Amino acid sequence: MATVTLVPALALALDPLSILLWLVVGLIAGFLASRLMRGGGYGLVGDIVVGLIGALIGGFLAGLLGLGSFGLIGTIIVAFIGACILIAILRAVSGSAGRRRR
Repeated sequence: MATVTLVPALALALDPLSILLWLVVGLIAGFLASRLMRGGGYGLVGDIVVGLIGALIGGFLAGLLGLGSFGLIGTIIVAFIGACILIAILRAVSGSAGRRRR
């Protein structure tokens, strides 16, 4: 019976408007984070991916801190913070890997 109640929630989360909204949030958050972190950016698709993964990281951290976000602006802010953290991690990993190769 629990599976039956999860299916409508999953269908609601995967409707085309929700997917489009998450892509827009990811693009905005990834673009802003790449500019703030003084990088060249990752291109359109890369910025969306960084923003979406950043939204997961930011949402996870906000949940740990007991913070909630309301509305589109709050979601973008949380995704932006997560994207900045992701870019910092990516640069730390790629920087350390680059130094090892030399």
